[in-house]
Amino acid sequence: MADILIEAKSLNTFYAASHILRGVDFTVARGQTIGLMGRNGMGKSTLLKSLMGLVKPRSGTVHITGRDMTGRAPYEIARLGIAYVPEGRGIFGNLSVVENLKMAARPGTRGQKDWTYERVLDTFPRLKERLGHGGQQLSGGEQQMLTIGRALMTNPDVLILDEATEGLAPLIAREIWRICELIRGSGISSVIVDKNWKHVTRITDRNVILVKGQVVFEGTSAALHENPALLEQYLGV
Repeated sequence: MADILIEAKSLNTFYAASHILRGVDFTVARGQTIGLMGRNGMGKSTLLKSLMGLVKPRSGTVHITGRDMTGRAPYEIARLGIAYVPEGRGIFGNLSVVENLKMAARPGTRGQKDWTYERVLDTFPRLKERLGHGGQQLSGGEQQMLTIGRALMTNPDVLILDEATEGLAPLIAREIWRICELIRGSGISSVIVDKNWKHVTRITDRNVILVKGQVVFEGTSAALHENPALLEQYLGV
C-alpha cells in the first residue's frame, strides 16, 4: 500500500440536492498515468475537486499517502505532494511569468528538487521568451504551459490536469501532449482529463470512464481500444 498515493473509496458528492458522484472508487499509484474520461457533466471535475478538498464529499473517504484527508483544506493536500492544474488554469494574472513560477518553488515530499526553475524554462521555451509578461498578457496556450510549469515547481508526486488541451490550437495542444509524456517519463504520477481520448490513451497506463457519477469502465488503454462499442456508448466516438 506504500505505493498508493491517492485512494478514494465510496465517494458520494453533492452540489446542494444534486447527487454528482455515486459511490466512486479511485486510486493512483506511484508512477501511474491515468486517463479520466466521460462526456460533459459526468462528474470528472467533481471527482478531482473532491480529491483536492475543494468540494467535501458527503460520504466516503480520501486517503493521500495513507492519511485520511477527506474534506481537508486544499493546501494541506497540496503539501502531501498533489499538484492540481484546474480547468480555467488559475494563474495569477497580475504576476509575471517569473513570479508565477518562483512563488510555487519548493522541494517535494521526499526532498526531491528535480523540477528547478531552469528545467521548467527548458521544458517550456515559450515561457522563457515571456518572463516579464503578466499572466493576463499570455495566450491561452501559454497560460496552460505556465500553470503546468508552476505545478511542476512544487516537485509533486501526483499532477492532476483537468481539461489538458481544451480550447487550444492544434499546434499548442501537441506541445501540451509532449509535456505530458515528459512528465510521465520523469516518474511523476498523473491524472489527465481531456476530451481527446486517442491522445490520452497513448500515454496512460490505466483509464477510468465516468457516466452520471459512476465508474463504468476501468482498465488499460489496450482494453479500451479493443472495445469500440464501449467507446461509442460512453464517449460518443
